[in-house]
Amino acid sequence: MNPYFCEMLKTFLSFFFLITLEVFAQNIKSVQLRPLQENNFSTIVPLGTVLELSFDDLDADSKDYAYRIEHMTHDWKKSRLLSSQFIDGFDENTIINVTNSFNTFQSYTHYSVRIPNVNTIITKSGNYLLSVLNDNDEVLFTRKFVLYENAATIGVQVSRSRNAKTVNTQQTVEFTVNHPNLRINNPSQEVNVVLLKNENWNEKITDLQPTFFKPNQLKYTYTNKTNFWGGNEYLNFDSKSIRNKSLNVVKIEMKDIFHHYLYPYTYNPFLTYRFNPDINGQFVIRTLEGADANTEADYAMMHFTLYADKPFEGKEVFIYGAFNNFSVDDATRMDYDFEDNSYKAAILFKQGFYNYTFATRDNYGNVNTKDITGTFFQTENQYTVITYFKPFGGLYDRVIGVGTTFFDQNR
Repeated sequence: MNPYFCEMLKTFLSFFFLITLEVFAQNIKSVQLRPLQENNFSTIVPLGTVLELSFDDLDADSKDYAYRIEHMTHDWKKSRLLSSQFIDGFDENTIINVTNSFNTFQSYTHYSVRIPNVNTIITKSGNYLLSVLNDNDEVLFTRKFVLYENAATIGVQVSRSRNAKTVNTQQTVEFTVNHPNLRINNPSQEVNVVLLKNENWNEKITDLQPTFFKPNQLKYTYTNKTNFWGGNEYLNFDSKSIRNKSLNVVKIEMKDIFHHYLYPYTYNPFLTYRFNPDINGQFVIRTLEGADANTEADYAMMHFTLYADKPFEGKEVFIYGAFNNFSVDDATRMDYDFEDNSYKAAILFKQGFYNYTFATRDNYGNVNTKDITGTFFQTENQYTVITYFKPFGGLYDRVIGVGTTFFDQNR
């Protein structure tokens, strides 16, 4: 066979499989990985905690999906451990809890699995990557989670920035690692810490060294290195009623499915801070039309409008939140309407209460959540410190402790 033809065929097949995988991924909606407790959105939990993974397939047929669990290093590279060293059972299994939607305009199939289960018991702390695979062993999506031990106590505090240039726009995080029951000989090489804002892995600070050493204690007190942009409170909407207007829904139309139109947002470069309680970008699936939101909540096309006198030069605009794992992609990109002087987007959401904001992406791929809604030191954010320990000669990064705090301007 002609070598040129072979190369063209190979390129075509690769492109075809890529497009096919992207279509599969677009049909996967409402991915959640959470503890069983109500209104707990954290995937950073004590070792032994039960997490439930759930998602919908809009193809509404029965596919064979499997999950795979991998142990990772502190910087999310594959660890040296064999699966038998961190799991009792199997690291890959078929998802067998499958149910069809009931009495919904948008049909879908709901998948769920709890970890640990009789086939998969995780025995070690650390970072974990959970992947969902189709029957061709292709990864459709991944989610991160962290299992920790209570071997150290982490004290965290957050305050208004002490830098005069950013005093009105940033927040400073300080923390202390207390380890009376652990012998740490060389903290600079044996200990790694990750500082997370709102448990969003796109907003993190790493590569921090202790600024002070005390017996059984490490202190991290920086002036600028642990500063985060305060950002702004998330916007929200509630579609728990599919036929009637609810929070921030201004109009409803019935087509093939229900279309909900949200109150428009107007860009204001001189915006000042206003307190608005949020859940830091997360979402809750719920419905008033059924008893089981997993299978009786319907899908609605949510219409977003952002008024701006002109397009933002050199930047794309996206709808941003935990509903798609804080990522920006074609499905969440807004298009500018020159006749209406506004950005618009229509995105399919399962019924529920959602936090979201607007994010921009420049020509270099940098994502920014403060360009449109601003950044203020008063914004209430959650900060989490994850502490990893790998002694000299150790095989993996243990998570020895986690500390969490919220910024409160009145404290």
